[in-house]
Amino acid sequence: MKVSNTLSGEKEEFRPQSDEVRMYVCGVTPYDEAHLGHAMSYIIFDVIRRYLQFRGYKVKYVQNVTDIDDKIINRANRLGISPRELADKFTQSYFEDMAALNIGRPDVTPYATEEIPKMIEIVQGLIDKGYAYPAQGSVYFRVRNVPDYGKLSHRNLESMMAGISIEPGEEKEHPMDFVLWKASKPDEPTWDSPWGPGRPGWHIECSAMSLKYLGDTIDIHGGGQDLVFPHHENEIAQSESFTGVKPFVKYWLHNGMVQLGGEKMSKSLGNLITIKQALEKYSPDAIRIFVLGSHYRGPLTYAEEILEAAERGAERLRQTANNTVSGKKTNKKIDAEHYRQRFIEAMDDDFNTAQALATLFDLAREINKYDSEGANADKARETLRELGGVLGLTFKEAERKPLDAMPFIEFGRSKIFPKIRAAKSDKLFVELEKTFNSQDAGAEDAAFYIKGMLDVRHKLRNEKQFQLADEIRDGLTELGIILEDTPQGTVWKRKR
Repeated sequence: MKVSNTLSGEKEEFRPQSDEVRMYVCGVTPYDEAHLGHAMSYIIFDVIRRYLQFRGYKVKYVQNVTDIDDKIINRANRLGISPRELADKFTQSYFEDMAALNIGRPDVTPYATEEIPKMIEIVQGLIDKGYAYPAQGSVYFRVRNVPDYGKLSHRNLESMMAGISIEPGEEKEHPMDFVLWKASKPDEPTWDSPWGPGRPGWHIECSAMSLKYLGDTIDIHGGGQDLVFPHHENEIAQSESFTGVKPFVKYWLHNGMVQLGGEKMSKSLGNLITIKQALEKYSPDAIRIFVLGSHYRGPLTYAEEILEAAERGAERLRQTANNTVSGKKTNKKIDAEHYRQRFIEAMDDDFNTAQALATLFDLAREINKYDSEGANADKARETLRELGGVLGLTFKEAERKPLDAMPFIEFGRSKIFPKIRAAKSDKLFVELEKTFNSQDAGAEDAAFYIKGMLDVRHKLRNEKQFQLADEIRDGLTELGIILEDTPQGTVWKRKR
């Protein structure tokens, strides 16, 4: 296996410290609904975890919740609620989103507010070693005491300081020094510390939780590319300075950003699509295919047509995996092992999920060519389901709200009834009216009326009244129903 390491800027052979891979991924700051940018990052690291397990590694996966932060405090104040109440609400919402996307729960989910003692221990240790200094109730880290500061982002202090100036009276010794402990302010949550009441800085939180639950050196640290500087750069500086152990992290993995209209999707820009909004229109498998169809380090462009194509792809894989497609009889055997090796080669090459997905679609295409009995397609389907599971695909239809029958009733009565009567198709008119006036138990189900209109459409086509038949099709399409004419008859399904 080879992985792209942000620290070295190169693709390196993956050699963890033991057969248990220690993996930390920066978690959510719960002050609003999670969006597709979050979905991208957590789907990617969920797949990396699944693939490492598939390859025989144990994985200890830690992902934190940053439940105290300026953004949480500011939004809670605007809403007139406590930061705790806001953070709890959106943490629960986030977990619901992750479950809906089939993203596994981490082995450990530490909350920043529950790990304050470890943070204070590290801050005090950094002061004792001369890497940090108290100032007016806060504590700052001395970046000049770390000769290799900037090694992750491949920058030096001079380039970082472009455009930065220290303000008169500011308590920092150097403009690039970053805060480890923030002195308390009015109407903010605070904790007692040796330097007075306050709260931890953002960067120290992740160092404390990583060191506590995974040790001085971990194998993989993940997150979005927007975290490389300053967050992950500062994590390295304070962690290695505190422990005296290098490296803090062997392999730094960073995913690209989701883009909408050429800009990064983010709450601050106000251009986000929430996970819940996406799940109203697309299945979890489609969202995963959308994310995994590109290499994780590159940008991912959000567009409706791309997600619609991903939905069609998810449907093809679902039908194949669930044995709803079958081809011609043949004595040819499908070489499922060939596809398994292709999949492994793709994923071993820096988790190339795009190539791994292409392998699944090629395998599905091969399965669909042949009859199950003659071509050992059932065995190949097992391989498809197994490898798809490594990518977190469920091959299940998403749970949907029941269709409301009323729009179909109104469409039939206002649009179709008059046209059938005008076409003098009295027999069909009586048949359709009987369906719509039915008191059968199923008459509250939209499917009941869709079937009735499909039966009439079939008879209209037999009578060569194609225009009227097409109007039924077009009207159903507007109501979110897709028709497919097959040799066995017309089947319908809901458009997402």
